[in-house]
Amino acid sequence: MSSLVKEDLAKRLFGPRRRRLQEFIEVEGSGAGRCYLCAAVTKSEEVEICMVKHLRVDREEKYEILEKWFLKDLEMIDGKEADTDNPYFDMHFHKVYNLEAYSCASKYTFARTLSKLNEIYLKKDLKIVNFDDTYLNDDSIWSSNNRDCLVLMRICFYASNLLCLSLCPLS
Repeated sequence: MSSLVKEDLAKRLFGPRRRRLQEFIEVEGSGAGRCYLCAAVTKSEEVEICMVKHLRVDREEKYEILEKWFLKDLEMIDGKEADTDNPYFDMHFHKVYNLEAYSCASKYTFARTLSKLNEIYLKKDLKIVNFDDTYLNDDSIWSSNNRDCLVLMRICFYASNLLCLSLCPLS
């Protein structure tokens, strides 16, 4: 499903504007319709971060950019609490934007994407705080192209270990 949305966003919104959509996540938005947080690269190799509203009008899909920022202006991404599984994070530009991703895994996916785009295009000191480094780094054992599944697998692995430990009798 998400690959179809990504393809549709790329074709209808970013392609005509001569942008390459790198990643998107669903975020909580106000009002009707869905909202996506997107990262795209312009022809001049600037990285844009956009808040996009997805509407269905007369059986036709429409996308509208509600807000746009540049990665070069992003001062910090704050994951709120690295030790808990929560979808909340803040992006600090000239103003702080409080966001809620669809899931904790998608929050990490977006942070990894911005970190990678920063390494490729800007090489600036981007502060990413209150995220578990294990899930952010590409050199981790859990790193792959399908990182969301791997994050969930690791969480399930820890949960099963805790369950096993809680069922073991104490001697």
